[in-house]
Amino acid sequence: MILEALHYTATLPVTPAEFRPFIRSSVNLWSRARRCADAWAPHEENCKTFIRETIADMKQRRTVVVLGSGLLRDVPIEDLAKGFDTVVLVDLVHLASVRLRMLARRYRNVRLISRNLSGLDSALSGAVPEPLAFLRQVPYLDLVVSANILSQIGVGARRQLEEMRHPEPDAIVAKLVSAHLDGISALPCRQILLTDTAYRIVDRQGEVLETTDLLAGLTPPQAVRAWTWPVAPYGELGREYQAVHDVIAR
Repeated sequence: MILEALHYTATLPVTPAEFRPFIRSSVNLWSRARRCADAWAPHEENCKTFIRETIADMKQRRTVVVLGSGLLRDVPIEDLAKGFDTVVLVDLVHLASVRLRMLARRYRNVRLISRNLSGLDSALSGAVPEPLAFLRQVPYLDLVVSANILSQIGVGARRQLEEMRHPEPDAIVAKLVSAHLDGISALPCRQILLTDTAYRIVDRQGEVLETTDLLAGLTPPQAVRAWTWPVAPYGELGREYQAVHDVIAR
């Protein structure tokens, strides 16, 4: 708890005021990632390998934008920083540990941007959400990576909608998922989508106790590669069961 408190305190002053409410969840994710490092390692390496393979044949490498850069555990930041002129990392919160890592490695071409990528406010106002419209203004954009953020947009939005007792949470979440997928696919540059599509709770006998669709009923894009990710291995949520997510890459 001491490490978490220090991390929170160090991140608070470098985070814009409107995004400070999200620091706690980012610190909690950092803490879980440390506890589950061994279980998460294959998933993280699969993500980094897919990104490396995708950029291997790219002739133009001017600007890359990573959506949902988070803890940078699933992003080969060194390869991107060395291979592109500019790297833009976009997320709600960039923890102090991430900022210190950028400074220590002297990644002078890496930019950190705090931004809400959900589009929830627009959807609630009745407008068509276009949370990725800002990417059309990024000069010399050659690659966009959606790094395991799509399902989190839905989970976070659903939580907010349930708290405000919105009458149609499913419809709103579906709009947000669709807006992200449409926004990515419409970009005139190379795109990488890494996302978990569903999860299941499984006991030690292999019986599925619960399943949840993370894309609000929408059909996920055709995967180039797919794997499973034990987000909560045995002992994290309970001694006798674990949460396993299905992940696709394209």
